Amino acid sequence: MFEVGFSELLLIMGLALLVLGPEKLPKVVGEIGRWMGRARAMARQFREQLEIEAQETARRQNQQTTSTNAANSTSPTNEPEGEPTTSSPTTASSESAAAATTPTPSAVEDYVNRHPDDPPRG
Repeated sequence: MFEVGFSELLLIMGLALLVLGPEKLPKVVGEIGRWMGRARAMARQFREQLEIEAQETARRQNQQTTSTNAANSTSPTNEPEGEPTTSSPTTASSESAAAATTPTPSAVEDYVNRHPDDPPRG
């Protein structure tokens, strides 16, 4: 698409030297470097936040399927009243159902816990 080779880069640097002069060129290059670093940091934070959100969504879906499976396995059976029901050894999903009911922090709370110095937005 848009490729800059060594000769084009050399031409751009020569023009920048002519336009800005040897006194201002190092300052401008340093400022451009700082802006590039900030842009990369922002992109990295954005990517990390998206990955966290994707993991959170996958975890929630996993919990929903687990709680749905647990609810289906603990549905009442057609046993006569008065007789105690016996639990089968294959109801290990009750443990996962208990784990699914524990509250988890939202993505905002998680972000605030990881970045306490950032002021809240909203």
